[in-house]
Amino acid sequence: MLKKNDIVYLVVHCSDTPNSHDLKAIDIHKMHLSFGWDGIGYHKIICQNGEIEEGRPTYWVGAHVYENNKNSLGVCLIGKDNFNNNQLDTLFLLLKSWESQYPNAEILGHRDFLNTTKTCPNFDVKKWWYHRKDDQNN
Repeated sequence: MLKKNDIVYLVVHCSDTPNSHDLKAIDIHKMHLSFGWDGIGYHKIICQNGEIEEGRPTYWVGAHVYENNKNSLGVCLIGKDNFNNNQLDTLFLLLKSWESQYPNAEILGHRDFLNTTKTCPNFDVKKWWYHRKDDQNN
C-alpha cells in the first residue's frame, strides 16, 4: 500500500501507441494483463478528449517505473508524441492537484529516470511543467 509520505515522484507517461488510436483505461488494463501484470499499472489515464479515467487507486503501488513504484504515482497520456491541448490542460490540473497533496514530490517524465531507456512521454516534462506554471502565474 502506498503512503502519502512515501510519494517522492509524480511521473508522466504516454501509452506510446499511434496518435490516431483513442485508447481508454480498459485498453491499457488489457494490455498490461497481457504482460503478466496485475492489471493497469498507472494511477490515471488522460484520454484524447482530455477526460481522466481511473487506473489503479492512488493507495496501490503502481507498475510504471522500474524500482520506483513504491514511491511514485503515474499518469499516462494516450498517444505517442502529439498530445492535444485538452490532454495537456488536464495533465496540468492533475499535476497541480497531486502537487498540493504531495508537496515533496518531484514531477518527472518516465524518460528522466536513470534505469530506463524509454523516451516516454516523448517531451521534456520538467521543462513543460515549469513553463506552464510560469505562464499560469503571469
